[in-house]
Amino acid sequence: MNRYPVWKYLLIAVALLLGALYTAPNYFGESPALQVTTGKSTVNITSATTGLVADALKRAGVPATGVSLEGSGNSTSVRARFASTDAQFKAKLALERDLNRDHDNPDYIVTVNLVKNTPAWMQAINAKPMNLGLDLRGGVHFLLQVDGKAVLDTKVKGIQASVRSHLRDKNIRHAGIDRAGNSIEVRFRDAATRSAARNALASQMPDLAFADAADGTDLKLVVTLKAEALRRTVEDGVKQNIATLSKRINELGTTEPLIQQQGADRIIVQLPGVQDVARAKDIIGRTATLELRMVDSTVTPGTEQSAAIPLNSELFLEGRGAPIVVSKDIILTGDYISSAVASFDSNQQPAVSLDLNGDGGRRIRQATRENVGKRMAILLKEKGKYSVLSAPTIQSELGSTFQITNMGTSEDANELALLLRSGALSAPMEFIEERVIGPQLGAENIERGLHSTVWGFVAIAIFMILYYHLVGFFSALALAANVLFLLALLSMMQITLTLPGIAAIALALGMAIDANVLINERIREELRAGAAPQTAISAGFKHAWDTIFDSNVTTLIVGLALLIFGSGAIRGFAVVHCLGILTSMFSAVFVARGFLNLWYGRKKKLTSISIGTVWKEGFTPNKQNVPQE
Repeated sequence: MNRYPVWKYLLIAVALLLGALYTAPNYFGESPALQVTTGKSTVNITSATTGLVADALKRAGVPATGVSLEGSGNSTSVRARFASTDAQFKAKLALERDLNRDHDNPDYIVTVNLVKNTPAWMQAINAKPMNLGLDLRGGVHFLLQVDGKAVLDTKVKGIQASVRSHLRDKNIRHAGIDRAGNSIEVRFRDAATRSAARNALASQMPDLAFADAADGTDLKLVVTLKAEALRRTVEDGVKQNIATLSKRINELGTTEPLIQQQGADRIIVQLPGVQDVARAKDIIGRTATLELRMVDSTVTPGTEQSAAIPLNSELFLEGRGAPIVVSKDIILTGDYISSAVASFDSNQQPAVSLDLNGDGGRRIRQATRENVGKRMAILLKEKGKYSVLSAPTIQSELGSTFQITNMGTSEDANELALLLRSGALSAPMEFIEERVIGPQLGAENIERGLHSTVWGFVAIAIFMILYYHLVGFFSALALAANVLFLLALLSMMQITLTLPGIAAIALALGMAIDANVLINERIREELRAGAAPQTAISAGFKHAWDTIFDSNVTTLIVGLALLIFGSGAIRGFAVVHCLGILTSMFSAVFVARGFLNLWYGRKKKLTSISIGTVWKEGFTPNKQNVPQE
């Protein structure tokens, strides 16, 4: 009746073993470290760099616990570990002084970091410590505002180009296409042509709204974005910025970043372990968008004609290829770039080689096929400002791979490749809040959270043992298993643990022991009713299960609601809370019964259970069931 088959005992043993294995990395801690990366495309990180770092540290008299070469390809870096933060900062000054000949144009970039001490064999099986949030580890916090107007501006420019392209493909003649605010105005000579254009555009572009207007003798078709499409455009812009920031920060070596949306147009960026605010803002703020446009050959900058810039063109004065007048119609943007690598052109001058995705290749082929012999401007939009990289003449039809030449120096080529490779921002962003949390405060929060959880567990275990005796001891073991399973899941899933998450762990302890209390009291009720001990154990678990299941499912629903609709600290609490509910159900019912079955199930003639005093009506002890073990 109360004997598990062997496979169930094996399942419990394997679960406990895996729980202990994947929880273990959290006990190794972290070491202060420095990460040395290349600052120039002409400088590579190799094993020789490891020797340079070690020699520089030796000359400065700063002992390192380890210097190693990590990563591969563009992400290769040298990591130096130290015993204390004092040694870490002394070493940073020494490396920046000794490794770089020109401090204004450094060969190597030295950043402060923390390195986990987890053994390599554990990392090989993905046994890693859980990530710690800003409030536990320290670091920098930024709140950024996405420029929604810029998102809309880019979208409207794209619509203008698409309208012109669709009308040309359908061979529908118009008298001009102009932009008026956030709408596009297309002029026609007669109503029939305007109606044909409306039908052609409506079938191809369902997100647009159309309205008729008149301007003297000309008839106009006013094209605007629908309200739903306008809202979706801003949302997509924010999401694209989040994805771009993630790629940028990950490529530059920042570990365990938190990047998430807050509200309609704001983004939270948290970089745990980073204390260099200026460096962090440089990582986040330096973003670039590439645009390819045709040069307007009807206007030559610097002549008398340059005062009259056509409505569909604009003048750019900054950059290597400036001054120049280009069309407002965008042929290609950075969205279509799948790869960007610093290289050299046929004359061994610095260049950037670009690979486009399928749609991008189609667009560039179509544009260059029709404009052979004409000039195409390559514009870089950084922090809202345009600069002209170059304006080469199209010699032949381009494909999915081509080069941006006339880059000046290798450093410029490498920098542009990095910016483009990590993606294009759909809109510029502004820092509206920044906050730095010191590592000392994070360590204090960890200590307090750990003490509260440990002492809470100890208090619960003492109560259960005093009140339920041996059965209470098994409940305490199941509670310990629950904590083990929860920490293992947090580590395996690499979930960021915050201070509210520690509060959720403490709450999970209370909910887990509540299930054991229900089971133990139900066993007492069965004993009080005169049931045999083995029958009481079986009936107690069976009848308490419905109540445990219902209460945990309703609580899980609330946790999922917090997870779906919450943000920031609320989501951190909800994740740990939901996982705690699942592990508590498993440990309280399955694991706890496994302990009871292992202890009592082997006894064929069981006469009593050590579950504390079982009271009869009138508070008279049932001596037959007073614990004897």
